[in-house]
Amino acid sequence: MGAYVMHGAIKHGLTLFFILAPLAATAGDTLGKIRDSQTITFAYRQTAPFSYTNDNKQIVGYSIDLCQKIADAVKRELKLPNLKVQYLPVDSSTRFSSIIDGKADLECGSTTNNAERRTRVGFTVPHFFSSVRMVVKNGSGIKNWSDLRNKTMVITKSTTTIDLVNDRSNVRSLNIKVLEAQDDAESFAFVEQGKADAYAMDDVLLYSLRSTAKNPADYTILGDPLSIEPYSLMLRKDDPAFKKVVDQEMVRLINEGELKKIYSYWFTQPNGPKGSNLNMPMGYLLRDSLQYPSDKTAQ
Repeated sequence: MGAYVMHGAIKHGLTLFFILAPLAATAGDTLGKIRDSQTITFAYRQTAPFSYTNDNKQIVGYSIDLCQKIADAVKRELKLPNLKVQYLPVDSSTRFSSIIDGKADLECGSTTNNAERRTRVGFTVPHFFSSVRMVVKNGSGIKNWSDLRNKTMVITKSTTTIDLVNDRSNVRSLNIKVLEAQDDAESFAFVEQGKADAYAMDDVLLYSLRSTAKNPADYTILGDPLSIEPYSLMLRKDDPAFKKVVDQEMVRLINEGELKKIYSYWFTQPNGPKGSNLNMPMGYLLRDSLQYPSDKTAQ
C-alpha cells in the first residue's frame, strides 16, 4: 500500500470501451423504477465537501453536483422533464445496503472504489483520489505512525481505514487501541475531547473537518500515506442500462471540462462548510485518470 498503480487503461491509452459496448439483458432496471416513480433517489452522508447539509439546510457538495448532472442526463434519457430528485441520508454502513436494497439509485459521497466492493455494487469512473493519513492535536508528540505505540486511535466504522491501521499496528507491533465512531464528525470529536490520540481517515475529509473546528490551528494532519483511495459514485451491480447513462454523463463532464470547474468550485474557492477553502488543486492522479476514464481501479 502507499503507492497507486495506474490502471492498464491509463498505461496503454485504451479508450473507455465499456460505455460503447452493447448492453446485455439484465434483471436490474433502475431506469424503469425511475420512470415509474418519476423520481431518482440519491444516498448521501455528511462528508464535506463531497456531500453535506449546509447552514441553509440544503444538501450540497462536489459529489452532489455531479449527481445533479447525472439526474439531468436521466431526465433527458427518459424524457421526464418533471423528474424529481429525492435524498436519502445514510451513514458509513447503510450507504451500501441503501444501494443494494434499492432504497437509493446512486450514492453521492466519498466511497472508495475497490475490488472487494465491486463484488457487491457497481461504480462509475473515479472523481477524486485521496490518501489515508491522520489528524492529531498539536503538542501530542505524534509525527508518524510509529509514534502511536500503545496509544488510542479512532476510526469511522465500516471504512477501509480500519484494516489499514490494524495491519500497520500488527506489522510494527504498535499495540494501537482502535475505537470505532459512528461517523466522521464523531471521530473528529473524539480527538477534540481527548478520547483518542489520533483519527485516521482520508486526508481530504480530515482537512474539511479541521476547517470547521473551533480552533483549526490546534490540529495537524500528518503521517506517511497508508494508501490511495479512489472515490466513485456507487450504483447497483448488473444494471448496464442505468450504468451506461451514468458513465456517459461522467465522461461528458470530463471531456467538456465541467468536472474540473465543479472541482475548482469546491476545492480551491471558499465554498466549503462555513465558507472554508480547502486550497486543494487537482492532484496528478485525478488529472491523469481523466485522460482515459475507467470504472476500474488498481485496488
